[in-house]
Amino acid sequence: MESTARTMDLEVAPRTYRKAFSANYRALFPDDTRHYRVDVLEASADQHSAIWVSGDKFELSPEAICQAEVLQQAWSDLSTLLENCCDGTGSVRQPPRDQLASILVNLDFAWAGFENKYISELIGIEEQARRLIIDAVNAEARLGMLEDKRGSPEFGAAQQTLVRCIAHLNSVANFRRKGRDDLGSDILESALVVLEHQGLSSKEVVASAEGNGMAAAAVAAATNRSAGVSLAIDVVASFEAARRYLREVSRCLERVDPHLCNNVGLVARLVDWEESWEVGSRYVRQAVLLNAICDLVAEFRIAQRLAPSLAPMCADCDVELFLVLPRILLLCCLAEPTKPREGLLRSLLPHRFEVSDADGQLKSKLSDDPEMKELQNQFKQTISAFASNSGTCASTPESAWILLVRRAVSGNSDDIEDGYKCLPQALQQQVRGQVESLMRDVEGCSLEIQRHCPEDWNQCSAVLIQCIAGGSQRKQLQPGGKFQV
Repeated sequence: MESTARTMDLEVAPRTYRKAFSANYRALFPDDTRHYRVDVLEASADQHSAIWVSGDKFELSPEAICQAEVLQQAWSDLSTLLENCCDGTGSVRQPPRDQLASILVNLDFAWAGFENKYISELIGIEEQARRLIIDAVNAEARLGMLEDKRGSPEFGAAQQTLVRCIAHLNSVANFRRKGRDDLGSDILESALVVLEHQGLSSKEVVASAEGNGMAAAAVAAATNRSAGVSLAIDVVASFEAARRYLREVSRCLERVDPHLCNNVGLVARLVDWEESWEVGSRYVRQAVLLNAICDLVAEFRIAQRLAPSLAPMCADCDVELFLVLPRILLLCCLAEPTKPREGLLRSLLPHRFEVSDADGQLKSKLSDDPEMKELQNQFKQTISAFASNSGTCASTPESAWILLVRRAVSGNSDDIEDGYKCLPQALQQQVRGQVESLMRDVEGCSLEIQRHCPEDWNQCSAVLIQCIAGGSQRKQLQPGGKFQV
C-alpha cells in the first residue's frame, strides 16, 4: 500500500505531530513519510480492547476510538475496491486510477489521524506506568540530599517514603517471587540497629562490597562476633543496591520498559531486595529469632569440631546436611529449652505451643506439649545415663553430648560405637538402646519441622547455612559491567 502510494506520487497527510513523540517512538517514525505499521492498523481494529501495563488497565479515549473507526472505514473502502477487481473466474482487473488514488489518500489521512491519537495516548499511558519508577527516583534523590541529617525525623520520613516506593515497585514488577508490598522500613531500621551494635554503618557495608579493604575487615570481624550480622548486612546491602539502581536509571528513563517486569536489571534488584527483607522481617526484626540463630550457629561450629564430617557437609551444602540440620537444632533445644532457642522452635512448630488446656489457657512452654515433654525426658535420661554409670572419667554429660551430636551427623549407630566404651560393659547395650530410642523420636520430630511448613523451614535452613558459612553470597553492590535497565 505504501509502495503503491509512493509510485503514484499521491498526497501525503501531514505528520509533523511526530516531532512531539518520545525518543522510542521517534525511532519508529523518524520523519514525515508514511511509515505504515501493521500494529497501528491492528490497534484500530481492537479499539475497545483494554490496554494492560504493569497490572493497570487503560482504555483509549473516545477521540481515539472515533479516529480508529474512521481508519477502519477507509480500510474497508480499499478492501471493497480490491475485491470488486476480482471476478469469479480468478482473473484480476486493474482498478480505476482516480478511484484508487482517492481511496489511498483518504486512507492515509485517516491513518495519520489515528496514529497521532493512538501513539500520543500510548506515550501518556507509558509515562503513567513509568511513574512508579520516577516516584522512586525522586524519593531516592530526596533521601540523598538528606544524607548529612541521618538520624533526624526528616531523614527517617524520607527513608520510609523510599521504602514504600520500592515495595510498590516490587508488587508490580517482581514476577520471579511473590511481589510483596508489605515489607516496611522497620526491617531496615532493625538491621541498622544490629549493625550499630557491632560498630558498623551502611557506608561501611557499601564500601566493603566495593572492595575497600578496611571496611571489608570490619565487616568480617563483626560477622565473626555475631553470625546474624550477615542477615542485617543483606537487608542494608539490598536497599543500597536498589538506591544505586535508581540513581543509574534516572539518567536513562526513556529506556525503561513501561511493562516494568520486562526490565531485567530492575527485576534482579527487586528479587534480591524481597529475599533479603523477607528473611530480615523474621530473623532480624525479631530479636528472639536473631539471638536464636546466633546461638545455634555457635553450637553448629562446635559440632563441626566434635563431628569432623559436618564441616565438609556445610561447605558443600551436601544433601545430607538438610537432614542433619533439624536433628542438631532439636538436640540444642532439648539441651536448653528456654529462650531464645524455644522461640525459634515456636516459629517452626507453632501448634506445639498454642494448644489450649482444660482451662482454656494457651500453652507457652515446650514442656507443656505431651510429646515434646516426653522427648525432653528421654533426652535428660540419656544424658543422666552417662553421668550416673561412670565406668571411666570420660563418662560425663559432655561425652554424652558428643555422642549424640555424632549420631545426629552420621545418621548411623554403627559410626559411634567408640562413644560407648566409656561406660561399664554391662551397661553399654542399655545406654545404646536409650540413645537409639531418643534419636528415633528426634528424627520423627525433625521430619515434622521440615514438613509442617516447608517454606518456613527452607528459609530457616538457608539462614543457618548462610550464617555457618560466615556471610552472604549475594553480590548486590559489587561493581559490575554495563548497567542493565
